[in-house]
Amino acid sequence: MPKSKPVVIVSGVAVAAALLGLVSYTATKPSSPGASGSSAVAEVSADPSAGVYPELEAYARRDASDKLAVGRADAPVVLIEYADFKCGYCGKFARDTEPVLIRKYVDNGTLRIEWRNFPIFGEESEAVARASWAAGQQGRFWQFHKAAYAEGAKEKGFGKDRLAALAKEAGVPDAARFAKDTDGPAARKAVRADQEQGYSLGATSTPSFLVNGRPIAGAQPLETFTEAIDAAAKAAAAKDRP
Repeated sequence: MPKSKPVVIVSGVAVAAALLGLVSYTATKPSSPGASGSSAVAEVSADPSAGVYPELEAYARRDASDKLAVGRADAPVVLIEYADFKCGYCGKFARDTEPVLIRKYVDNGTLRIEWRNFPIFGEESEAVARASWAAGQQGRFWQFHKAAYAEGAKEKGFGKDRLAALAKEAGVPDAARFAKDTDGPAARKAVRADQEQGYSLGATSTPSFLVNGRPIAGAQPLETFTEAIDAAAKAAAAKDRP
């Protein structure tokens, strides 16, 4: 069963709030007129040697039945991602960085990635968040995630017909169930729970991350994540030594 999560902002969470709230906006701020918005990385660097806050590690659910997670539930490192499908930088991370992390760390059992729906761009963000959860109920979350974050996907919008098309592309087997689940109370409750966790951390923009209690704001370069994961894995191994 998932652990209950703290809702009171304690010292470590307050620090994360300052980092995620102040830094992550720069990673996802609206492009200036005429800009393409396709910059590969955030404009603010998140130092992977920054502090780790043990109380933030409790935000990892480590639920083996979590359909919006990939990797072993007992992996030594958990990366939690708070993201919005309408977020351009989230798409860059999904296309360019996350597949590398999966090949390098998830496949060998070092890393678990837990997704948190954090829709902040209005009704379509909410709708596609619920749709991703609905796809997950049929075991196709990550396929839906890939389709929704494909190059140019967000520019097509996330209306009802578009969500159905994405579900088909993702191989969701039962279209009627998908549509019902997307608009159902369980999807709304699940998305709301993810949102509340993100807001309790002080995240105000996307993407925001926790790596074993270390906050990282924005779609940083690959090296930021590999250094943070390597450090977390080393620390976890040290804890396990007699």
